[in-house]
Amino acid sequence: MAVTVRECLELQLLELEMLLSMFPKKGEINLDEDAMPGVQRYLRNTDGALPAQLGYSIAVDVGEAKEKVELQVLLPHMYPHVAPQLFARSNALHRQQQLQLNTGLTSHIASLESGELCICEAVQWVKDNSLPYLENSKFSSESASKEVIAKETLHRMWIYSHHIYRQELRKKIFDCAKKLNLTGFCLTGKPGVMCVEGLRENCEEFWHAIRYPNWKHISCKHVESVETEGSIDNLRLFHAFEDLQFQAHGDYGLRNDYHMDLGQFLEFLKQHQSGHIFQILFGVEGKLSDK
Repeated sequence: MAVTVRECLELQLLELEMLLSMFPKKGEINLDEDAMPGVQRYLRNTDGALPAQLGYSIAVDVGEAKEKVELQVLLPHMYPHVAPQLFARSNALHRQQQLQLNTGLTSHIASLESGELCICEAVQWVKDNSLPYLENSKFSSESASKEVIAKETLHRMWIYSHHIYRQELRKKIFDCAKKLNLTGFCLTGKPGVMCVEGLRENCEEFWHAIRYPNWKHISCKHVESVETEGSIDNLRLFHAFEDLQFQAHGDYGLRNDYHMDLGQFLEFLKQHQSGHIFQILFGVEGKLSDK
């Protein structure tokens, strides 16, 4: 004997009432206010139009942490003789894990005998099988968050020049350092020394900008690079781009080709954890005079 829509809808209501007794707390089952009354009106008068398909969602607690997985249910009029439309979702699941979970759920429901009510079975399957997907999703999120931590490289360039005197050249140096967010110093005089530190691309742009078009007596003596997962600001040796002008060594009056007091410069380097650079710049080991 053929099964009627009326018989199927009666079974659907019986199953829903059983689920409401299993999940009595507010919010555990959500359904449209008119869902059950609409089916009940049709059952009282089957000559009328078919009611809307019965649909609702069930909040399923999974694991000891009671992670929420929502099972969305939509029942064709001929369910349970036609498979229900089920979809399990959770904010804690990535799209791939959610797809795999629902593929498993659909496969399980398809393996059950046709004509049997199966929403309670689907709820139990979600409760028993969602945890591995939730744990994999959490692990993937943690791994991804570690991978997306941007690594930056602090670059530090030590630049030597025969001399630095001209005001327009000094202005170019300071303007360029400011524009590129570089810290360090410029030692004016003879010899001239610069240190710039910041992002690698900014240091390289500074080096290119100040050399051209015609600065010949200049060389980059040493480069330091340090990679960090945090801010490069924590690795800087200088807090600004300083203008260094030490007292000239000896009395040269108004002459311009004076030599800077390199003892003061060595002391400055040691104060900034860079005493070893002195030998790299000048080829001799720096020694502070006893006073």
